[in-house]
Amino acid sequence: MVRAIPTKKKATASGNRKSGLKEERGGDTASQLIDARIKELSDWRGEMLARIRRFIKQADPDVVEEWKWRGVPVWSHAGIICTGETYKNVVKMTFAKGASLEDPAGLFNASLEGNTRRAIDVHEGDKIDEKALKALIRAAVALNTSSAARRSGARA
Repeated sequence: MVRAIPTKKKATASGNRKSGLKEERGGDTASQLIDARIKELSDWRGEMLARIRRFIKQADPDVVEEWKWRGVPVWSHAGIICTGETYKNVVKMTFAKGASLEDPAGLFNASLEGNTRRAIDVHEGDKIDEKALKALIRAAVALNTSSAARRSGARA
């Protein structure tokens, strides 16, 4: 069994350190494992995951890439922003606190019934509204950082 283990301290509220995960076998970083997943897919799903990843990094240059739950790319900043799961017919971006985010462009199209998460299912041939997606990512980061500030203020 391969298990992800932390190799560095988690990012602090000030964001001056980034975390990464390494696999026990092979020593690949989370970013390397995401690169490998994109390459391994070698079809529209890999291309879409790469585009989504690029949009996330453009929207939040301080994003931390992680590899969790035995093979799920995760992007975090003061908490999980979203995951990038790949299935046979869909690439799914699940926003950890999506139910708390405004979605004026109506990007969320899956997991709409829950109280916490919301997801965007992207199918082959779908177009992504880059501007709206980046705004949603920035809103998720803002929510995470405001939640982190409230938690740290409560402890002070």
